[in-house]
Amino acid sequence: MLSEANRLRSSRSFSAAVRHGRRAGTRTLVLHLSVTTADSGGQVGFVVSKAVGHAVTRNLVKRRLRHLTRERLDALPGPAVLVVRALPAAASAGYDELGRDFDRALGRLVARSEVASR
Repeated sequence: MLSEANRLRSSRSFSAAVRHGRRAGTRTLVLHLSVTTADSGGQVGFVVSKAVGHAVTRNLVKRRLRHLTRERLDALPGPAVLVVRALPAAASAGYDELGRDFDRALGRLVARSEVASR
């Protein structure tokens, strides 16, 4: 489980990260990263729509994504807001495949944010 400080709950923050942040996608996920100037650590929010599947499937995907994210929180560049959006293919993907896709997309986002900050 993510700590309370790392959970993104504000719809404004979700919208800002999706609209103004950088985006990287894979077959199963789309990640939106917005680096902020706030003093807080990284915050993460999840979007798993009904297109992914019924409630049981959506909750399984969310649990997997929360666990993957918790393990990778240190990779976020400082005070960042990350929105993880699951695509319908995430429903049939295993934990390992979601992990590889997450790492690939996050790696691209972090590399882009480092280049942009120079």
